[in-house]
Amino acid sequence: MNQALTECLRELHLPGVLAGYENLAEVARRESFSYEKYLQEVVEGERQLRHEKRVQRLLGQSRLPMEKTLEAFDRARLPLKVNAQLSRLLEGEFVQRRENVLAFGNPGSGKSHLLCALGHELVRRGYCVLFRPCELLVQELLRAKRDLDIGRVLKKLRNYQVIIVDDIGYVQQSREEMEVLFSLLSDRYERGSLMVTSNLAFSEWEKIFKDPMTTAAAIDRLVHHSIILELNLPSYRLEQAKKRKKG
Repeated sequence: MNQALTECLRELHLPGVLAGYENLAEVARRESFSYEKYLQEVVEGERQLRHEKRVQRLLGQSRLPMEKTLEAFDRARLPLKVNAQLSRLLEGEFVQRRENVLAFGNPGSGKSHLLCALGHELVRRGYCVLFRPCELLVQELLRAKRDLDIGRVLKKLRNYQVIIVDDIGYVQQSREEMEVLFSLLSDRYERGSLMVTSNLAFSEWEKIFKDPMTTAAAIDRLVHHSIILELNLPSYRLEQAKKRKKG
C-alpha cells in the first residue's frame, strides 16, 4: 500500500477510493484499462459508497416501519389501475413536481404498507422521507403550538421532501388538534409532497375537520396536485387469518 497516497485519501475523506483503488489497479493492469477508465471506476466506487451511507442515514431518520417494504408487499392483490399507478410513482417524479399521493380503502386493505413500501423505494433513490401516524403527528404539532413553537416545527418539516401521514380520520380528535393538522397541510401546499392514507372517503372528512369550510379547504390543498389510489380490497389480515385457520 502506498502510504503517502493512503494519507492523502484519508485527509480528503475518500473512503471509497481508499478501500478499492489497489484492487482496481490490479484489474486495470490485467485488463489494460486506460487512465480515464481506471479513474472512472475508482470514482464510481466512492460515489456508490456515499450513496449507500446517505440511504442508511435517510432510512434511519425516516421512521419508516422496516418490515413494510415493496418486497414484502403482494402487488398481485392490487387492482390493475393501482398497479400501473404504483409503477409510475416508483420512478419518483411526483416528488419533483411536489404532488401528493392519497390512498383510500377499507381497514386492512394494505394502504399503509403500500405507501410505506413506496417510501422505502424513494429513500433508496435518495429522497428525504418522514413517516408519522396521524395521531402522533397531531400531538407533536399541538405541543409545538402550545409552546409557541409551531412555526419552527413546520419549517423543520420542510426539510422532508415527502411526509407520509398514516390513518387520517382513524381517531376522532378535537377541533384544536385538527387545526394544527390543517396548518401542516397548508404549509406543505406546493412546497413538498404529502402521502396520506384514510379509511374515510372525502364525503366523510367533515368528521375530521369539524366544519365545512375547513374541510373544503383541506381537501382542495391535498387534491389540487395529487394521485389518488383506490384500494377497494378485502382485509389482507383477515384473508391471512382465514388461510391459517384452513391450514
